[in-house]
Amino acid sequence: MAQALVRFLANQYVERDGIEQRFFAGCWGIFGHGNVGGIGQALHERPDDLRYFQARNEQAMVHAAHGYAKMRDRLATFACTTSIGPGATNMVTGAAAATVNRIPVLLLPGDVFASRAPDPVLQQLEVPWAGDVSVNDVFRPVSRYFDRILRPEQIVPAALAAMRVLTSPSDTGAVTIALPQDVQAEAFDVPDDFLARRTWHIERRVPEAAALVRAAERIGTARRPLIVAGGGVIYSGAAESLRTWVDATGIPVAETQAGKGALPFDHPLALGALGVTGTSAANRVAREADLVIGIGTRWTDFTTASKTAFQDRDVRFINVNVAELDAQKHAGVALVGDARAAIDALAGWSYTVEPAYREKVGRLVREWSKEVDRLYSLGHAPLPAQSEVIGAVNDAAGPRDVVVCAAGSLPGDLHKLWRTRDVKGYHVEYGFSTMGYEIAGGLGVKMAAPDREVFVLVGDGSYLMLAQELVTAIQEGIKIVVVVVDNHGYASIGSLSRSLGSQGFGTHYRYRKAGSLGLDREGPQGDTLPIDLAANAASLGAVAEPVRTIAELRAALARARRAERPYVITIETDRYESVPAYESWWEVAPAEVSGLAEVRAARDEYEVGRKRARRHLRPPE
Repeated sequence: MAQALVRFLANQYVERDGIEQRFFAGCWGIFGHGNVGGIGQALHERPDDLRYFQARNEQAMVHAAHGYAKMRDRLATFACTTSIGPGATNMVTGAAAATVNRIPVLLLPGDVFASRAPDPVLQQLEVPWAGDVSVNDVFRPVSRYFDRILRPEQIVPAALAAMRVLTSPSDTGAVTIALPQDVQAEAFDVPDDFLARRTWHIERRVPEAAALVRAAERIGTARRPLIVAGGGVIYSGAAESLRTWVDATGIPVAETQAGKGALPFDHPLALGALGVTGTSAANRVAREADLVIGIGTRWTDFTTASKTAFQDRDVRFINVNVAELDAQKHAGVALVGDARAAIDALAGWSYTVEPAYREKVGRLVREWSKEVDRLYSLGHAPLPAQSEVIGAVNDAAGPRDVVVCAAGSLPGDLHKLWRTRDVKGYHVEYGFSTMGYEIAGGLGVKMAAPDREVFVLVGDGSYLMLAQELVTAIQEGIKIVVVVVDNHGYASIGSLSRSLGSQGFGTHYRYRKAGSLGLDREGPQGDTLPIDLAANAASLGAVAEPVRTIAELRAALARARRAERPYVITIETDRYESVPAYESWWEVAPAEVSGLAEVRAARDEYEVGRKRARRHLRPPE
């Protein structure tokens, strides 16, 4: 059965706009007793069908597939194979990240014997109340499609169903096919048609005509419209259509994390990031907008600032999305369809904003540009600020280069500050914000775009969770540049902890003293853990160097660009010198009852913020 599956995967293609390409770039895997004799043997016997890539951690290989698929606009991905037990469950976090972000990855975890004859086998979970449960059932809630193959011939309908979901713009995400280790090795008469080359056509669905009319009428009466560009704009290849439309109408554009790059940073109508991690320009325009046009966005709490971003009492929404789930949010006019097709259709109606509104937007954009200049050149001492590190990397990156990040305070600062010049130049996994995604995801990005330089920005906390795919990059001859921002702990949550009155509890990398791991109020102790991140990276085979100043960082980045193998630069920053919030709010509830005065004060502020939240329930007309 496994041989048939490998041959099937090798013959899957997708087509969009007349361009056809192979869907699976290969198969990541770590072998154990649950897959070595099945999928492992099939990959070994037919190496030209599906190229095998060896990972160091099962979660990381899913992240690499995720990074690759996102960079390829979801038109290509990898399969991932593991043994049973911990090898399989290590993929769960990666599966959740892919599904939350609507990114296609195919997971093929090994499973216990379908025959049940040798039960319980090594690493098998025994459940007293059910005989058909294995650890792979944890994939069900984080997969867009799940199946378990109990007879070899079942792989035929299961594989076809998997491809339907993986190639669906609206339904895609992680797909899991659990493969019992005995069934993988069993033979069956495979239909020739199952193994034939198969092309899946990606539809550009045009929204319903009546819905387009309703949306156009709403746009026609708007005085302060705002477009919010999400990841759907980029995956659809709609950036050029968006730019043409906003040039004609004067409607300004704010961006989600996944949508950043939909307009180049220096476009006069590019407001930049919106919401909790938003710019002053975007958040001020959003606050007064009377019409918000969301294109390819899920409307997460970071985008809506926990539903406080849009304060006009009569604000209405238009939602362009391939998924009905998202198109119906905020009681908006639902345009269910492809982003590019919808934008092109809406562009058929004539509309232009008033000159005063365009002038105000332009002024706010110019003010924000000056603020970025200020944050990029603070000259903070004795340790540099994180914003200065971002500025140095931004300056070192070429127009088509890519920055990769996922977790901590870096994604928020990058969302605000990074000056994106290319539609694929910004790659931040912030749907699941997975610590450990960065290096593995950056590896996948580089595999998808080998002609671009890839800069991975990662905090010390996230680096320590999942750095070992540097070894994989070295093995495959794939060069990425990794900048590790060292703030001796979990600085992002430390900042949130302070805002909630908890004094950075549990966020410092310090020796335990008098029962404590350190609090913010204790100040610098000089007792941080002696972790040499550069030495760690060097031990994995990367070129590595620690730097202390921004000038040293710039020089190291120049050397890194010339290098031919993975290059890691570490720099210590001031964890307390953060980028401002710019009139945004995020709902995280402090304790309602506490003996700490700081917590009680934080709760009072929280109650004030919560009163500004709006449900956006007004029915569409």
